Amino acid sequence: MLSVKEQLRKNLNFNIFVSMADAGFFGIGWGFGSFGTIIPLFFAKMTTSAILIGMIPAIHAVGWQIPQLFTAGWVSRMRKYKPAVLWMTIHERVPYLGLALTAWLLPTFGVKVALPVALIMLIWQGIGSGLSANPWQSMIAKIIPNEAHGTFFGAQSAVANVMISFAAIGAGYLLDILHSPWDFVVCFVVTFIAMSFSYFCLALTREPVDTDKVMPPEDHDFWKSAVGILRRDVNFRWFLVFRVLYQFATMGFAFYIVYGLRAFNMDALTAGYLTAALTISQTVANLGMGWLADRFGHLSMLIAGAFAVALSSFAAFAAPSLGWLYLVFVLSGLANVSYWTIGMAMTVRFGSETERPVYIGLANTLIAPATILAPILGGWIADMAGYQTTFMLSALGGLLTALVLIFLVKNPEVQQTPIITLYKEIE
Repeated sequence: MLSVKEQLRKNLNFNIFVSMADAGFFGIGWGFGSFGTIIPLFFAKMTTSAILIGMIPAIHAVGWQIPQLFTAGWVSRMRKYKPAVLWMTIHERVPYLGLALTAWLLPTFGVKVALPVALIMLIWQGIGSGLSANPWQSMIAKIIPNEAHGTFFGAQSAVANVMISFAAIGAGYLLDILHSPWDFVVCFVVTFIAMSFSYFCLALTREPVDTDKVMPPEDHDFWKSAVGILRRDVNFRWFLVFRVLYQFATMGFAFYIVYGLRAFNMDALTAGYLTAALTISQTVANLGMGWLADRFGHLSMLIAGAFAVALSSFAAFAAPSLGWLYLVFVLSGLANVSYWTIGMAMTVRFGSETERPVYIGLANTLIAPATILAPILGGWIADMAGYQTTFMLSALGGLLTALVLIFLVKNPEVQQTPIITLYKEIE
């Protein structure tokens, strides 16, 4: 009888393959139903509110974040995570059929019906992703060796982004060629089909039952344990501060597409190419930053991402023409990789395997209020003072985030001194 470690080592190559296939099909779906471009364009047909459009990416992000702490106690008692992942992830895929139906019926029922239904579909999709997030991250942390987390998350994200780039261009052509309502109907149907193939690949993952895992005692107070982590782990608290600040630093990202539409009369095809530029930059960054993070520490890549936030926002503020938005999107791609891919790899470094779901939950759920407030604030500023004011404030937020990382956050795997102190010692 093989031990859990031996089974994981035996199935490692297979699990990597099916995980990459899962990411590829998920990327195709995401390209045709992107929360950053396609869905905001769909909502722009129904509303002119900058606040509402700016909340679209936040709805997904908050849906991803909020459930994770509340599912952490449940996940921490699992000896096998895959069944929970498969049940929960259904809810982040089916809502795209609802969006397709909403787009199809929009001419019949009008905006007053279609807009709230579309919002319900987005909320359902976001919560579904959040319910599956903690068990999925715990499963990946289990089946992939600790020393390769950054490289794996980077490679998986790179595969997804390659497919997103091709799919985004295809979506741009569909929106340009097809007449309403079939343009968005086809995009959302393709999204659902691709994510169904992704689900099949995910279901092939080979995860053994961990009979050696130390379970929390039956009378274990989960919430007391979570509070205890926050009290004793100072480095993790500063990591949370960074994640909160990042939400406000990137509040301008949600308005890039709409700004291009209104300031430079951008067409749907150009929006597809901008999405491709975003995803290509994320593909390269995922491969490079994941590898560098495993070798030189995740912190250095988070700092690079914070500076990318500042540069992207300032470039949007100063952009004299539509062509500048390609630079804006490339830099935002680097920032997104830093926060999501490197941030995810760094999060699973905190705590033991028993504590890991709690750390994952805290790292996501506690920043949910900032995630929803930031785009509301950004949209309000955009409505009151213009998009460029939002972009400039985002640039300043990126610089503040970088300072927190440089002076106050440490790499959890080695508990090294803040990076500025390390540089002084080298000098």
